Amino acid sequence: MVAIRFPLARLGGKALAAALLASALLLGSAFAQDPAPVTGGTLTVAITADPPGWDPTASTSQEIPRVVYNNVFEGLVKFDRTGAIVPGLAESYDISGDGLTWTFHLRQGVKFHDGSAFTAADVVAKFERARDPESGHTHPEYYAAIDSIAAPDDHTVVFTLSQPSRGLLYNLARPDSIIYPAAKADTQRSQPIGTGPFKFASYTEGSEVVLERNADYYVAGVPYLDKAVFKIIGDPNTRFAALQAGDVDLTGVTSEQYLVLGGNPELKGTEGTMTTEITVAMNNTRAPFDDVRVRQAITMAIDKQAIVQGAFFGLGTVIGSHMSPSEPYYIDLSGTYPYDPQRAKELLAEAGYPDGFTIHFELPEPYNIERRSGEVVAQMLREVGINVELSVVEWGTWIQRIFLGGDYDMTIIGHSEPRDINVYANPGYYYHYDNPRIGELLGEADAASSTAAETAAYQEIAKIIANDAVNVWLFSPPVLMAAKQNVYGFWTDQPTPAIDVTEVFKTN
Repeated sequence: MVAIRFPLARLGGKALAAALLASALLLGSAFAQDPAPVTGGTLTVAITADPPGWDPTASTSQEIPRVVYNNVFEGLVKFDRTGAIVPGLAESYDISGDGLTWTFHLRQGVKFHDGSAFTAADVVAKFERARDPESGHTHPEYYAAIDSIAAPDDHTVVFTLSQPSRGLLYNLARPDSIIYPAAKADTQRSQPIGTGPFKFASYTEGSEVVLERNADYYVAGVPYLDKAVFKIIGDPNTRFAALQAGDVDLTGVTSEQYLVLGGNPELKGTEGTMTTEITVAMNNTRAPFDDVRVRQAITMAIDKQAIVQGAFFGLGTVIGSHMSPSEPYYIDLSGTYPYDPQRAKELLAEAGYPDGFTIHFELPEPYNIERRSGEVVAQMLREVGINVELSVVEWGTWIQRIFLGGDYDMTIIGHSEPRDINVYANPGYYYHYDNPRIGELLGEADAASSTAAETAAYQEIAKIIANDAVNVWLFSPPVLMAAKQNVYGFWTDQPTPAIDVTEVFKTN
């Protein structure tokens, strides 16, 4: 067993449970009754990293929708704070009895932030591009069932499908499906223009993003705030210090910080769910990871429960495949390759590495959970004879060389996009895992005639990638938020990565 030492780690068993309970009771009491909303003011939010542009249809980086989803950009439909799919730019829709004709009735009188009118032409242009594999859109496979798109008038859009699709509505609520002016598709990375409650005002790289209230927003009464400022602060201790000093109103916090929140009467916090899998990714086409026995050995060398308990005080769920417990098709596969360092050594010997080997393990800066977990993983791998060369990679480099370029041995990241198990059907994705059966099962899930059949297909995918030990899925963490006592209305769960401030207000 690896000894993991962090502040407060000496709290164990009943002492830790008591601390968590006391903290939870103190924090929970802060949300017993929200006051009536107050209009005006500026909210300052601390976030972790710069995104690679501001267009969520051009990059899968979750740092983009964290700021702009539901704030700047909207789609035909969208997720609310509970994960329900609710009307967005379409005020209603109809689906034919055979499931092949979807008619969306668009809101009238909606304007983009540049003053231009939102019409059906913008929707048609968006989804013609979205389903074109050559367009550079993030996930054209989300729209594969759409055979044609028509606009009988300025306020109606009709999708004709080649086959019924259970997943289409969900995909239309994703950040990938946001809509912007058809004529300005090429400028959204740097000058995002949406229809949301806030306008994109300014961005200073490495410093802050400023959103300003959209006075012409089509929903009466919101947003309450005049302005939302997202401060980019990579270091978690600096973020927490800024919150304590009053320079920040709202931020995510680490497990240690969450535990001490209850002792500060000026602050409050929440523990919610999110769809994140902390994933040790392996390059499946690069030796020695091209041998399934090596990948199995690496999985069995890692004590996931020790990481969750020692490094995160039990605030997380050990997982065994690429799905989080908050997702509807979740299945517990954490026992597929249980912690067994002796068996890990045997598998390495069987694969031709009795004396181990050397790998380069790269941790992304500035992500605290990934770095802390990765350091412990490296120590555990060394105990079974694997020489781990550990390094920290700047976020922009990680995106370009590792995520987009696929040039790495092993890395770690939290995959937070919901229902993203579909990436295992793409051999070009940075894992370089190639199994045609995954694509077949995704097709079966989308065409399923029942929820049970859809769930069965997704769970079969989860079992296949778990058995193939494509990656090591460590745990699914909760979302821990902290705010000043006068801040209300923020999302306590994250059904999609977003800091939606539409309904946030400050009482003084």
